[in-house]
Order: sequence, then C-alpha cells, then structure tokens
Amino acid sequence: MLSRPLWHPQSEIFSRPLTMMPNRLLAFFFRAGLAFAVQAASADEKPMMKAVVAHEYGTPEVLKFEQVPRPEPKDDEALVHVIASGVNPADPLTLNGKYAQEWGTHLPLIPGYDIAGVVEKVGAKITTLKVGDAVYGYPTFGGGWAEFVTVKEWEVAAKPKSLSFAEAAAVPMCALTAWRALVDTAQLQAGQTILIHGGSGGVGSFAVQIAKARGAKVIATASTANQDLLKQLGADVPIDYTKTKFEDVAKDVDAVLDPVGRETLAGSYGVVKKGGIVISLVARPDPVEIEKRQIRGATVWVQPKAKDLAEIAHLIDARKIKPVVTQVLPLSEAIAAEQQAATHHTRGKVVLRVADEPKS
Repeated sequence: MLSRPLWHPQSEIFSRPLTMMPNRLLAFFFRAGLAFAVQAASADEKPMMKAVVAHEYGTPEVLKFEQVPRPEPKDDEALVHVIASGVNPADPLTLNGKYAQEWGTHLPLIPGYDIAGVVEKVGAKITTLKVGDAVYGYPTFGGGWAEFVTVKEWEVAAKPKSLSFAEAAAVPMCALTAWRALVDTAQLQAGQTILIHGGSGGVGSFAVQIAKARGAKVIATASTANQDLLKQLGADVPIDYTKTKFEDVAKDVDAVLDPVGRETLAGSYGVVKKGGIVISLVARPDPVEIEKRQIRGATVWVQPKAKDLAEIAHLIDARKIKPVVTQVLPLSEAIAAEQQAATHHTRGKVVLRVADEPKS
C-alpha cells in the first residue's frame, strides 16, 4: 500500500522523470488522456450526414457525394429525415448558376427541391407538425439531396397516403407549378379548352391531370414514344409534335401552358381566342403579340404553399392525379440523374432514394 495518495504532487511516481515511469502506467495515462480528448472533441462536433454538394456552379459533374454537418432546425423550422427527393428539369439551371440571383442560391449548394420524409425534430414555434409525421413538400432553397433537411411549416404538408415516399417525392415542385399556372393564373374552368405543351414531362403530366380534374378539355403535345402516356393521363386530343404541327389542330383555345419556349411559344399566340391566356414557364410572353391579339400573357414561378400541397394530396388520394415516376436511383447516382434532367426529355420524373421506406 502506498504511503501517499497516487495523485499527490510529491508522490514517488510523479517525482520521477516521465521516461522512468513503468510502461503499464504510461499506457494507462495515455489511454485516459486520449479518451478525455475524444469526449471533449465529440461534444463540440455536429452530427454528420450524407449529401450531394456543389462547391462551384457548372455541369452535373461538379456534384460531390460527401459527409456534411447535419442542419439544426431554427424555432420556425422542422428537421425532416429525407426518404426520397425528386429531380426536376430546372435543377441544371440552378446548378449552373443561372438562377442564383433570382432564387437567392449560394455555394456550397445542396440541390433537391422535392422531398418526402419523416419529421425528425421541430422548432419551438412549429404548430402544425410533430415528430413522426410523414410529409412531402418543396424546400424553397433546396437541400433535399441529403439525409436531412430543414423546412418551414408552409413548405410541406401531409404526404399522400396512397403513395410511397418515392412516388410522393415526384410530386411537389412540378405539381405546384401546374397548379399555380392552371388554377391560380389561368383560373381554368369546366368546359374550357387548354393546350399543354410537353404533356408527358414533369409539369405537363400534372397539368393534364389537373385540367381534367377541373373539367376542361385538354389538347396535349408529346413525342411519338409518349402518345400512350398522354392518353393514360386523360388528354382528349394527343398531338405527336414530331409529325403534326399543333397550330393545325389547336384552334381558339382558352389557355396555353408552355414549358418549352422559343418556336413553341412563338406559335402559341395564334391558337388562343380573344381574352385567352398564354402562360410560359421559361420566358416572358411577347408583349407585342399579346396586345395585337388581345390576349393575356403570364410567366409563372412556383413557390411552396402547404394549402396547395394539401389539395394536391387530396386529389391524389382520390385517384384523380398520379405521379409518373420513370426511374428511382440511389442518392449516390445524383450525377446521372441530373444529366438526364438536363436533356429536358424525361418522361415524368426521376427520383433519388435517400433512405429505405419506413415500415408502416
């Protein structure tokens, strides 16, 4: 038994030079010190997560699959564990910096403007969401291509019960865009006729279904390979634009929805009746044509709205709208998904699977 406490400053052990300590005691103190250092460091470290990140603007190849700090929700935010995230035609334009100023994007950038997941944590001011809720929505500034993302209350709504998380992730941005164009802007009514360009695409496929749900007659364009899809979606008059000019078929329509631009937009003014409207998703309608033909023109920019997401979910669960999911890829294949989006010829939507579907 030692006559003095081991940790006494004058103990025999501590009075010796460090090199004279027994090896087993040196090992003990080393392990104890290392454990203390690790615990201290761990207390300061943020939880990490997998994410797809762009540190510079450019082509899809600038994306990196890496570990980043997990976000912490503010008082007016909820943290969502992402199960799946959609890929949109506009994503490459955000990635290359074109929309940086308009949308307020900053580097480093985590894409992903469609999400479906489960609420993991809520801020003190959140009133409509609780931990464990299955939600879907559109985070305004992206972040969905990651294991976790923070959202505002008005950016998400309850996930459609009839859809898987992967299917639900194909809905928000494109469906909200179509809703904003047809319901809010065109105020499309039963008995009216609308021409929808790109009816087999992300926005177009939802627009066809929303228009039909509102009782409108739908003329829609797509390539030869997608004529069957137009019919499945409910288009009354499908047009193969590779074989037929839409101007030869569509006459005196009440509204046109154009996600293409250029020649397609230029040819659309002449098919709209007086007082009708041309809505573009990619360009400002020509004011000269608008005035000359006494029609209206509008450019639509989508924004998240929980109320609209809830109404869309209701129509989905009522089997009046369904998403068209072409492919589900793992998050690690985000570059391939973005390359496909950049072609602007995707049938429906491509979805990235971030985590396994929760067991019901």
